[in-house]
Amino acid sequence: MTPERLAVLARVADALPDLDRPLLVAVDGGDGAGKTWFADDLARHLEETGRVTVRATVDDFHHPRTFRHELGRTGETVWARSFDYRALRRELLDPWCQGPGSAYRRRHHDLAADALLDEPRLAVPDHGVLVVDAVFAQREELRDCWDLVVWLEVGDEARVRRMAARDGVAADAGHDEQRRYLEAQRLYRDAVDPVRSADLVVDNSDPDRPVLVGRAVVPPGWHRTPHGLRRVVTTDPETAERINRLLGGG
Repeated sequence: MTPERLAVLARVADALPDLDRPLLVAVDGGDGAGKTWFADDLARHLEETGRVTVRATVDDFHHPRTFRHELGRTGETVWARSFDYRALRRELLDPWCQGPGSAYRRRHHDLAADALLDEPRLAVPDHGVLVVDAVFAQREELRDCWDLVVWLEVGDEARVRRMAARDGVAADAGHDEQRRYLEAQRLYRDAVDPVRSADLVVDNSDPDRPVLVGRAVVPPGWHRTPHGLRRVVTTDPETAERINRLLGGG
């Protein structure tokens, strides 16, 4: 691993909020942005620094092929029919949000076999970190789950080349196998503006030399949620009453 990549991974790890519970991290970005590799390296870096880390991917929560392709194969169907978000929440994300000891599953669907899975449930580890690579991670169905979202920014031309090399399809943005994924990303950006809403933005045009180009400004001790900034405070009853009066709550 290059020093530049390791430095960016370390800065992402340093951005994890200091909360007394398990954490959920999403690595978001377009198809071919390098999400899987980045999430793998981030999880490995966290483990090397002593964090209990679990890796998962949204690719293990696809709908069955018949449902995905029932209305054709377009950008709209990629955006609307690819993933079973209810299963992703039920089996993986919600148990992690509920806290240590909750039972979860890392996988729900085998994409290659197009088969639903019934794997044994695992227990959410105390102070564990769940790292999920997930296209469309900031959709409305998911955005309240994450403690940290990293967006990997890579231009369309580079992503098309990567997908061609990875999937054995034409390196042509107008080809059906490329166009629908580019169109799905445009729908995502129109609906959510994922670059602006991410906690960290990494230029991953050169995976060996990524650059951290943006981050949300959050005061120390605060945690950003989709509904605003949040801070958990432990104090005595008298101070709590004073805080309530200050906030107009009593």
